[in-house]
Amino acid sequence: MKLLAFGVVLLGCLRAFVTCDYQVAALYEIRMHLNDDDGVLKDWKDNQITPCNWENVICQENKVISITLSSRGLAGVLSPSIAKLTTLQQLTLDGNTIGGGIPEALGNLSSLTTLNLGRNIFNGSIPDSLGRLQKLKNLDLSENVLTGEIPISLSNLSSLNEINLSGNSLKGEIPKRLLQVVQYNYTGNHLNCSRYSTTPCERGTTKAGPKTKSILWAFAVISSLLAVIFSFLFCFGWIKFRKLRKGKSSLMDRSKGNAHRNEETVWAIEGNNPEFTFFEFSEVLEATNNFAVENKLGQGGFGPVYKGQFPNGLDIAVKRLASHSGQGLIEFKNEVQLIAKLQHKNLVRLLGCCSQGEEKMLIYEYLLNKSLDFFIFDETRRTSLNWDRRLVIIEGIAQGLLYLHELSRLRVIHRDVKASNILLDSKMNPKISDFGLAKIFSSNDTEGNTKTVVGTYGYMAPEYASEGLFSTKSDVFSFGVLILEIITGKRNSGFHKYGSFLNLLGYAWHVWEERRWFVLVDASLAASGCTLEMMRCINIALLCVQENATDRPNMSDVVAMLSSKSVALPEPKHPGYFHVRVANEEALQLQSHTVPMTRLSLDHTVDSFELTSGR
Repeated sequence: MKLLAFGVVLLGCLRAFVTCDYQVAALYEIRMHLNDDDGVLKDWKDNQITPCNWENVICQENKVISITLSSRGLAGVLSPSIAKLTTLQQLTLDGNTIGGGIPEALGNLSSLTTLNLGRNIFNGSIPDSLGRLQKLKNLDLSENVLTGEIPISLSNLSSLNEINLSGNSLKGEIPKRLLQVVQYNYTGNHLNCSRYSTTPCERGTTKAGPKTKSILWAFAVISSLLAVIFSFLFCFGWIKFRKLRKGKSSLMDRSKGNAHRNEETVWAIEGNNPEFTFFEFSEVLEATNNFAVENKLGQGGFGPVYKGQFPNGLDIAVKRLASHSGQGLIEFKNEVQLIAKLQHKNLVRLLGCCSQGEEKMLIYEYLLNKSLDFFIFDETRRTSLNWDRRLVIIEGIAQGLLYLHELSRLRVIHRDVKASNILLDSKMNPKISDFGLAKIFSSNDTEGNTKTVVGTYGYMAPEYASEGLFSTKSDVFSFGVLILEIITGKRNSGFHKYGSFLNLLGYAWHVWEERRWFVLVDASLAASGCTLEMMRCINIALLCVQENATDRPNMSDVVAMLSSKSVALPEPKHPGYFHVRVANEEALQLQSHTVPMTRLSLDHTVDSFELTSGR
């Protein structure tokens, strides 16, 4: 009997161990799919017996019932392994930048009562499988990038008390059962509802009776009449005031007028970004010491760039639009509208803008270590970049492009990825800058066409330079060129050291075919030995610069190849321009297999300006 009792106890312990083991494995798999820069999930390790003492995890009877990770700076995607936590009752991931599709596997969490994925960047449609969550009481998928129709299967959620699908791009009808929920919000979509129709988009927890409705209508009518009268009196008084003020503007008016933020500064900046500020002109003047010459960092097509410092000690870089620059104004608007919506550790941070009369300025974080070309194309400075540091830079740029192409709220094609547009922070981490030429697409579009080719020769994909076709694969081509430049320390354009190959791509392809890839490695790196890791990076670069866009990998594939040494790499096909002789960034001497010279001579190179020092 004692032996039997011991066996029962042992069996119970083993059962508990097995239960916890699969939970540990599932949570570790979830962590591996997330970017956790702040170390929030540092204790989620695969060598633990139980996850019940982990931060942000709550257990009951040794089983995970709650995961709460609201606003913890997480990115990446949500792993389908979440479905292995079959006892989970609450999943709260709101306020992060987690993207990708919502896993269908969530429908297997039959114990779930709360699912909050709001304020992320989930895309695609709402899974039908969520209709199987019979115990679900609260569902929040608001402020994501969800598309398609609301699944009719959600009508099966008989326990649902609150649903929030606002701030997406959903369309079509709202299932009738979901209009009977105690509290709902479907605003900010393309659904067939209106606050003034019998199908309102939003309803709180209280219901108004007939008398209450009548009172509310009467109040609304009276309020509207009073508002009209007040507006008329205000406009009449304002017109008289403007007549008195006419012709009396001054320089002080110029510095104070930014408070009105004329319509040119708010061209549909969608969403309220609390980190984006409209700065006063006087603030920028003070920060840059009235745009003093000694504070000038550089000059580009947009205009001059100045360093500044706010009274709180924050260093800034100010892009100042050159007067009478039509192209610059277009780029200014494009960059304000675009970067205000993008947040990633490998993108330069736009703090705000300033618009006063003809003065248009973008205010950026100031990056101490200038730009990548300042280092890699200088014989002395590039010796400070060992291989580990260069690999971190390559991987960081790849992560930034992946975010732009697939993980951000928008699909963004940069169109001017080059060494001078990669800025380096105090720890030499890369940040992609200059979005003046970027293009925004919906999640369903992948390419565009333009009659005016803009960018920088030497980095432009062949289909873009010759036909004006651009896509995410155009950025991939530019990234491939950039990898080769980082490894060799040589520019693609102006590369004229090795025989007839006046183009880095041509020379790289030539030595790769001859299995002499190691001659590409910068001398300062070769001294410490050429590694297989370097060879893999050269292989990846050549895959990125293949002539046909369809042969090039996506940035998600590139990131996977960079992060895993075990992934077998295919052999690349020949690159674009591998016979081109390039003398400099402004002139191309072309041979066969290249774009027509007549086309290139009509278009202008738009070289981006730097946010750091002038060169």
